Order: sequence, then C-alpha cells, then structure tokens
Amino acid sequence: MPGGDEPAPMSARALIVDDEADIRELLSLTLNRMGLATDVADSEFEARQLLQKHHYDVCLTDMRLPDGDGLALLEHTSRFWPQMPVAVITAFGSAENAVAALKAGAFDYLSKPVQVNQLRALVKSALKLSEDKGVAAASHARAGGAPAGHTLLGDSAKMRLAREMIDRLARSQAPVHISGESGCGKELAAKSIHRKSVRHERAFVPVNCGAIPENLVESEFFGYRKGAFTGADSERSGFFQAADGGTLFLDEVAELPLLMQVKLLRAIQEKRVRKVGSPQEEPVDVRVISATHKDLAEEVKAGRFRQDLFYRLNVIELKMPALRDMPEDIGLLAQAFLGRRAAQEGTRVPALSAVALRALEDYPFPGNVRELENVLERALALCSGSEISREDLQLKPAAVEVADIRALPLEEYLATVEKQAIVAALEKTRYNRTAAARILGISFRQLRYRIERLGIE
Repeated sequence: MPGGDEPAPMSARALIVDDEADIRELLSLTLNRMGLATDVADSEFEARQLLQKHHYDVCLTDMRLPDGDGLALLEHTSRFWPQMPVAVITAFGSAENAVAALKAGAFDYLSKPVQVNQLRALVKSALKLSEDKGVAAASHARAGGAPAGHTLLGDSAKMRLAREMIDRLARSQAPVHISGESGCGKELAAKSIHRKSVRHERAFVPVNCGAIPENLVESEFFGYRKGAFTGADSERSGFFQAADGGTLFLDEVAELPLLMQVKLLRAIQEKRVRKVGSPQEEPVDVRVISATHKDLAEEVKAGRFRQDLFYRLNVIELKMPALRDMPEDIGLLAQAFLGRRAAQEGTRVPALSAVALRALEDYPFPGNVRELENVLERALALCSGSEISREDLQLKPAAVEVADIRALPLEEYLATVEKQAIVAALEKTRYNRTAAARILGISFRQLRYRIERLGIE
C-alpha cells in the first residue's frame, strides 16, 4: 500500500501465535514499529490463556501449531471475540489452507516467507476494522449517503438476506464471487461491499473482462514498461496498480482467456504482479470481487475455466436474486427510478396506475432490474399525462419454453404448456395458490383441479 506507516494508537494491541521464534520476532518487531503493543504465544493453549487476560485489536496466527491449528483458534475467537480480526499465516504455496481459513471467517492471510510491506498493509486494514466498534451503523450511514441509484433497494426477504450478506462480507478481505442473472445488480452489490469495507477510501476499479481484446489482457491487468512492445512509448500501470489498497471488480470473469487465468491466479495468491517487459514483480494490496451470469462450476466442467482459479475466486459466494423472485419490490424500484429521472429532468414524478403496477408485478422480467429500467424509460417517453398506464409500459408477452411440438402428441403438448404455466405461477407466488390463481386468471377451485389432474406436487 502506498505511503508511509501511520503509528497506531498506543492502546492498540496484537496477539501473535506461531511456534517459530524467528517469525514471532519479525512480526512483533514490525508491529512494535507501527506503534502496537504485542503479546506472543507459541501454542494454541497459550494463545487461549492470553485471550482470557487481555483485549486484542488484531490476532495473527500460524495455520500449524504444536497442539492444534489456526482454524481451531479461529473458530474459538469467532465464537468468543467475533469483533476481533484474525489473520492466518500459511506455508508458501499452500493456497488450500488460505482458502479454508477465509471460508472459516479469517479477515485475511499472509504467506511465508512473510513480506513486511504486506504485513503492514494487512495490519492497517485490520486496525481500521477493529477501531470501528459501530461498523454496522457506519456501514449503514455510508450506504445511506451513497448517490441515488447506487444502492440495493428492496424490502423482500431475499433482498434483505443479500444486504445482510454484504454487511458480513464487508468485514472480511476474502475474495467474493457474485453470481446471478444479467441485470440483477451484481456490480451494485460489489460496490456496496467496497463502500462498507475498510477499503472504502481507496479506489473501486470495475473491469469488464469480456470487453478486452485477448492480446491486450495481460498489459491491461498488470501494466507495461516502456519499450515492452511496439507502441509502448511510456510506462503504464494496469488495473491491479490502479486498485492498490482498494477493490478490483472482475465482471464477466468467465470470459478471461485460459492463459490469463493462470497469471491472474498467481497474482491473487502471491499478491504480486509483474508489468509486461519488467524483470521484477511488485507487491499489490487488492481485494478481488468477481462476477458472471454464467455458472462457473459448469464452465470448469466444460474445460473453459480453470478449477484452481474457480477455487480461489469462489471463496465466498453471494447470490443475487432475480427480480421475478421479488415481485413485492417492483413498486419500490419503479418509484425510485421514476423519482431519479424526474430529478434529473426537473419534472414532477409521474405516478404508476394500479393496473400498470399490477402488470409490472406479474411480468417475469428476464432482464431483471435493467429491463425494468428500460421499460420505465420507454413508458416515460410514451406517457402523455401525469400517470403511467399499462399501455405505456408496452410489456411483451412472456414466452413459455416448452418441448418441441413436433415431438409430442397435441394433448400431451398442451398439458406440458399448462403445467409449466401453473408451476411458474406457483413459484412466483411462493406457492400461494390464491395468488397463483389470480395471476393465471382462473378460480382457486379451477387451479386446485388442474394441480390434481396434472400431478403437480
């Protein structure tokens, strides 16, 4: 991380747990120079005793201890001191241990041999987190102060769960993979994680991996030296250097070429990058958040995505819900968008008629929130009064995917269409039969009869 050391408050205290005396000495000396008081332990037992006696702002523990391991100590501290950031120290090249620790709730990790600059950056971040006793309130305040259109809105259970997960992820440095359909707010979720984290004062660098020509990917990510190739008439930094101290968001990460996936894996594991044409690597302090609308596990099976990189990126997964799974949020989202557009254009906020709102709630929105915004944009252009009607929305009938008509007898084909429509309505209403019948335009008794006739469970 650029810049000199800022002394920590003298009240700040760290616990160092490692059975190697030289490692304990290096860590203790470095942290002392940063202004921290330190206690050291050479076993899990001794560490637990010290934890009972003193308050610590950060804990650094080796993964291998004479009487246990770092994961056991991490589980213990997570249970009794959940506000204390714990970083683990892993053996060189032991990516599996690092991933296991991050999944178990570690704040971050260091690889042996310990690099002093990486240690300082980690401890600074951990102290920022530890000092913020009101982290939830602060996060909420920062989110509330975000520009309009840059927050995740919704009162549905699924959106509340997503926001709660974002709050937890903001307290960690672990790589996060955000999955979900196109248009469901994956980049907004990544921005929220960054904005609520200790990295919020540094850069958030979004990268569309599918928009970079294959021959330029390496130089765009890592930068290049002057003269590295034809046209490189000056030195240039890449995405990793631009995000140093902050967050690098890799959107559509499944589009990266396989060769670049290898180099990205090394950069994430070693926290070092090499500019094209440079003989030396340089350290970077970057948190990586990735996203794609594709199923990465399926991409791995198909040989289009490296399993080791998938394992490294998908330490923690955040699944963003589709808009059709949150119909109760559509009205809130629509009003927020209309209000934002009215403020931009200096006009009054048009109202949605009850019929128009009902039509939006019944529409499946395959394009999710992005499609909702496009629909409302069109409706604003077509609306002639102070209220948006259903006709202004111009919603297209949802196509039902069914088996090939040529492969089935007519009666079986019609039963398939009917069954799929009923199942879709039931899923949309969380299996509320009364609401599903209303969507389908039939009575509750008719729906019950069809469910029994078609054998829908």
